[in-house]
Amino acid sequence: MRLPAAALLALSVCSVRAQSTCSIYFAGDMMQHKAQISAARMPDGTYSYADCFTHMLPEISGADAAVCNFETTLAGRPFTGYPQFCSPVEFATAVRDAGFDVFLTANNHCMDRGSRGLVRTIEVLDSLGVSHLGTYRDAAERDSLTPFMLECNGIRIALLNYTYDTNGIQVSPPRIVNYIDTTVIASDIRKARARQADCVIACMHWGTEYRTEPDRQQIELERWLYENGVDHVIGGHPHVVQPTAVRRHPYYAADCLTVWSLGNYISNMSAPRTDHGLAVTLHLKKTGNVTVMTGYDLHPNRVDRTRFTVLPD
Repeated sequence: MRLPAAALLALSVCSVRAQSTCSIYFAGDMMQHKAQISAARMPDGTYSYADCFTHMLPEISGADAAVCNFETTLAGRPFTGYPQFCSPVEFATAVRDAGFDVFLTANNHCMDRGSRGLVRTIEVLDSLGVSHLGTYRDAAERDSLTPFMLECNGIRIALLNYTYDTNGIQVSPPRIVNYIDTTVIASDIRKARARQADCVIACMHWGTEYRTEPDRQQIELERWLYENGVDHVIGGHPHVVQPTAVRRHPYYAADCLTVWSLGNYISNMSAPRTDHGLAVTLHLKKTGNVTVMTGYDLHPNRVDRTRFTVLPD
């Protein structure tokens, strides 16, 4: 039967509404060593990071949303680099202004200035209007913010973030850091599905520093994450790039993206390969109630350590 033009138009509109796409840009470790802080200091005592991300703006703005691992604290003066990081607020402002929408804060340096530093980092990010996940003032805050739901063109994406450790610095109650605990992670995944997440992405701070291949713990945990309902896995911490892999999900016919380690995005590390990183843009499409990965783009980057500027590689 030949449908009238009005009916065909209605079907076309319904088809458009039933399908949507989203792209998410994931960047590696955002770090601030002492030389970077010193280089950013202006004569009046303020700090400027205006040029750090200039060359990366087309990449970042080319995605619908951008996520980074914010591996420093904002605990206030004195500002310090390794081994206990504390950066000026201007650094976080520059990361935000470069186009990053979500900061991951569960990493091994999030407790570098203790509970006070953890709380002040959250307070500053809140004051900047930056979304963040991984560390919390208390259980009530964690419960209200977990899972973190990223709404992107009609696609509901749950982001989860966990770290293997905090360099031996204990978290004092009521403060909370998301450690890698499979009981907790499984509960968070179930909660994400209960909140009708179309896609669940686990952002893991894991692995062995400077190792260019995933270690045994990463491999075992990646398998566990997929078996327990995660759709994609994005990793960081080794400070060097590790491989990217596409898996077939164990429970449904869809591809899953694993990025074992994005490496550094910006830092002053001098060990081999630590001046290079990899950003990844993940492309998703939702048709009806089904959301799948349609592809991904790799964006190699490097740091010009003479000016502390990130450049495409």
